[in-house]
Amino acid sequence: MLITETLEEFYQRYPVPNQKVFAENNTGQGHFNVFLRMACDNRWSFSRRDFYKIALVIGNGKMHYADKWVTIDRPALVFSSPSVPSFWEPGPGPQTGWFCLFTQAFIESHEYKGALQDFPLFQVGGSHIVFLNEAQLAFLSATLGKMMEEMDSDYVYKYDLLRNYLYILMHEALKIAPVTTYETNTSAAARITTLFLELLERQFPIDSPEQFLKLKTANNYAQSLAVHTNHLNRSIKEITGKTTTQHISERVLIEAYALLKHTDWSIAQIANGLGFEEPAYFANFFKKYTGLSPVMSRLASVQK
Repeated sequence: MLITETLEEFYQRYPVPNQKVFAENNTGQGHFNVFLRMACDNRWSFSRRDFYKIALVIGNGKMHYADKWVTIDRPALVFSSPSVPSFWEPGPGPQTGWFCLFTQAFIESHEYKGALQDFPLFQVGGSHIVFLNEAQLAFLSATLGKMMEEMDSDYVYKYDLLRNYLYILMHEALKIAPVTTYETNTSAAARITTLFLELLERQFPIDSPEQFLKLKTANNYAQSLAVHTNHLNRSIKEITGKTTTQHISERVLIEAYALLKHTDWSIAQIANGLGFEEPAYFANFFKKYTGLSPVMSRLASVQK
């Protein structure tokens, strides 16, 4: 089953000594934090995140994706994004390093050029792992160490500085020109599932009341992928344990929460943007999955 982990859920499962109080907007413009890596004995199932992550991995293991996996047997930078389901399978021996996590709002709030999901190391179907030599490891380790120091500082512009360190991580990795050897699953079901999940994610976010979902149903997605709806449904169920409609509904629900919490749009505008012909249909959908009406959910988020 494909799980989507939120920032809040991450902080619930990953208590660490230098943990900051969780806040989606802890920097004033999005979220950022950096941590030391610790031993991980759990093999997680495929998961998606609603945040980005860059990890400097020192230790053995495998990074799994929907249709491929790669063995990590030497220091590497690993890039994870909301668009790419993945999980880490730890190998024998110690696990050390660092990792930082951040939201799209944090990195795109200043001078970053282009959409974050289009950065090559975050792109769906691209390479997400950069192996490091000793000199590269030393430089990037020092950079992440400075990021941890800065996170604990009282410098008034520390998040601007941390954003610049983050740019350094991203572009130093890109300069290394990663060459990663993948072991590929040839399963047609895995390939179709990957394409579907990419297409689903590209429908979001809904950025304005004038924007609306172009693909709403399993049939819409099947037509876009040039496969029969039944074939799409069977493939996705086989790989993820969920139906196509479940994936669509869950992603629409995530977007609904975000729009209710972070915009002042009317319920009718949100309903229209998410593909519902009538606000009542949206209200029924939302209450079915959450137990609350959209209005009550919005009020609850304001009171927190």
